[in-house]
Amino acid sequence: MDPSLEVQRFNELPSVEDFATQIEPRNVPAVFHGCVKAWKACSCWNPSSGGLDYLQERVGSSVVEAMLSKAAPVFYGDLRRHERVPLPFTAFISICKQQMDKTTDGNHVSFVSERNEPEGSKPEERCLLSENASQQLYLAQVPIMNAENEEKVQLESLKEDIQLPAFLETKNLASINLWMNITSSRSSTHYDPHHNLLCMIAGCKKVFLWPPSASPLLYPMPLYGEASNHSSVALENPDFRIHPRAERSTEYSQKVVLYAGDALFIPEGWFHQVDSDDLTIAVNFWWPSIIMSGMSEHMDAYYVRRILRRLVDKEMGRIKFCKTLVLV
Repeated sequence: MDPSLEVQRFNELPSVEDFATQIEPRNVPAVFHGCVKAWKACSCWNPSSGGLDYLQERVGSSVVEAMLSKAAPVFYGDLRRHERVPLPFTAFISICKQQMDKTTDGNHVSFVSERNEPEGSKPEERCLLSENASQQLYLAQVPIMNAENEEKVQLESLKEDIQLPAFLETKNLASINLWMNITSSRSSTHYDPHHNLLCMIAGCKKVFLWPPSASPLLYPMPLYGEASNHSSVALENPDFRIHPRAERSTEYSQKVVLYAGDALFIPEGWFHQVDSDDLTIAVNFWWPSIIMSGMSEHMDAYYVRRILRRLVDKEMGRIKFCKTLVLV
């Protein structure tokens, strides 16, 4: 791993100037330990101290869009392996409460009984609450704020419980989102087209990071296909006969463990895979990078030629080096 790409670590949030001059331009991830602990959300949303009741009261029966995985506990980005389903927020919270109070019978866990069903729940909602719903459901990217489409916003009432970091006050935020899983889960490896600040409210997440230069090892989906920002390598039992370069991907990965109160800056283009423990809650901020915002469309062809030239030169240098080793 190139030392210049190692994750930076801080024990306090940077100033506006430091973030703008020393962190964001490097396009390297940075962890800010314990830097959002003062948020109202960190105390009021904590499931171990009545946070679920608080969230239920604040949001009420508003309908949110939940991700229902067909490959649980892994959540892949392509539509073949998940679907988006409307679900009252109160119903999701009910499943969370059941998970906290669950009774285990061997390896099988029953998450629903008639007394636990939310009052007035519809048949399709009761179906979602049955059997392994806690493993299959995930609130992923539920909008608290969305600059492009205000109609998409489903959880605006939670906005006052989070505090916008000072270094983001001058940014053109694209969205603020809630992420909440019930049982241990894993997201597929992917990159985002925006800069990302992931803030942990409750629980623990393990984030695995790869620089954009590791893209060939992760086999991104086709550019014009579905989920083009996701890796096509299976997380469970990857087949290295199909994706032989992926066997070397661990050489370029870094792991960051986030606890409640921590925040992680993930620059655009960095691949990341997120493993979440039981019942975690997080909020993230997305905003466009200075590089992408400043790229004039009439310069695209020039930038593409420059980048292609650099990539070809790099690959040719690698080939020459390998040939030299063979001759030696």
